[in-house]
Amino acid sequence: MSYAASGGGAAAARAAAIAQAIKASGAIVTVEPNEFSKILAKTEEPLVIMAIGGWRKHNYQYLTAYKGIVFFTKSEVELPLHLGTELISSKKIWVPD
Repeated sequence: MSYAASGGGAAAARAAAIAQAIKASGAIVTVEPNEFSKILAKTEEPLVIMAIGGWRKHNYQYLTAYKGIVFFTKSEVELPLHLGTELISSKKIWVPD
């Protein structure tokens, strides 16, 4: 039996689709919450996307762009956002591993 006939082709296709999605989304840099706050402080009117995640224990997830790079962080507590931050609530944030 060939690899493709045993379902390996479908798995390879899924892996290729995931790789393509990662390429399309560009670089996403994961930082600690305090570093994320420092990035926001450098921006006059930052745009932040926030979602609440987690299964057993909730966490707060944040995305923002700075100088063409997307930054992501996850925090156990809600981060304080300074005045002038535009906040968009999202149902889910998916960041490739």
